[in-house]
Amino acid sequence: MSDPEDLYELTADAEGVPEGLHLIMGLTGFADAGGAVAQFTDYLLTTLDHTVVASFDTDTLLDYRARRPIIYFDQDHLTNYQPPSLQLYLARDEIGQPFLFLTGFEPDFRWEQFTAAMLQLVDRFTVSSTTWMHAIPMPVPHTRPIGVTVSGNRSDLIENRSVWRPHTQVAANVLHLLEFRLQERGASTVGYVLLVPHYLGDTEFPAAALSALESTSASTGLIFPTDRLREANREFVARIDDQVQSNPELAKLVGTLEQRYDAYMEGSTLRSPLTDEDGELPSADEIAAELENFLALRRSRDDGANS
Repeated sequence: MSDPEDLYELTADAEGVPEGLHLIMGLTGFADAGGAVAQFTDYLLTTLDHTVVASFDTDTLLDYRARRPIIYFDQDHLTNYQPPSLQLYLARDEIGQPFLFLTGFEPDFRWEQFTAAMLQLVDRFTVSSTTWMHAIPMPVPHTRPIGVTVSGNRSDLIENRSVWRPHTQVAANVLHLLEFRLQERGASTVGYVLLVPHYLGDTEFPAAALSALESTSASTGLIFPTDRLREANREFVARIDDQVQSNPELAKLVGTLEQRYDAYMEGSTLRSPLTDEDGELPSADEIAAELENFLALRRSRDDGANS
């Protein structure tokens, strides 16, 4: 394996990073139902003070043909080319507590070298704990709190916050590998999987970002401003509720999800909130297609009314 230090470059601000900080991580490119990670990372970068302390080599880690960067065509010339980045920041929460924050694209290549590089940085900054998250679509209702599955070695968080604890194989992302390596070392690490309503998986669901912030606070004690996200979520949910209530068939389907969720959370013998009485998964395609068709119909009616 090549030298892990070849993958990143420290900035001058790295010398001023205090020891013993929490490290929070959220990378894009893997499953991100409800835009949870993208919203979470963007919200932190736009609301909190931060400075770059390390930058990773995009040319080495990114498959440009799989995730093509955007360039702007301005009438007769090209402008504003901004390739993806993967950076480690020193940030401060709402009351000034410092923490480290890794965000950007998930590496396509050299996972072992990247993981070794992150372990070097964990050692360099004497990181006290790591927290990371991603989000997957699940047949759960939007009218209930977003649940999480918790991994890692924080037994307190697993016991108090993990609502679904499956025995299954999953497609890994690079932060799974980093968590695994940290566990081998006995370092404090926790991963959150946000369980987002599958029929909202392709939207930007503000509640998913709120759940990411709340989960991060639970594992780190950091405090984040949430007023703007909470207001956005109230408006988002109001629109969805109006659309669901206007469609009896869709309302019935969402109601079924609510019943299964509530029965599970009340300690029912159901194996999980995702299965029916026969242990079968409800039709994700049916619910998603129904909602998409209904939204398309509403847009068509709105366009007709405005023409």
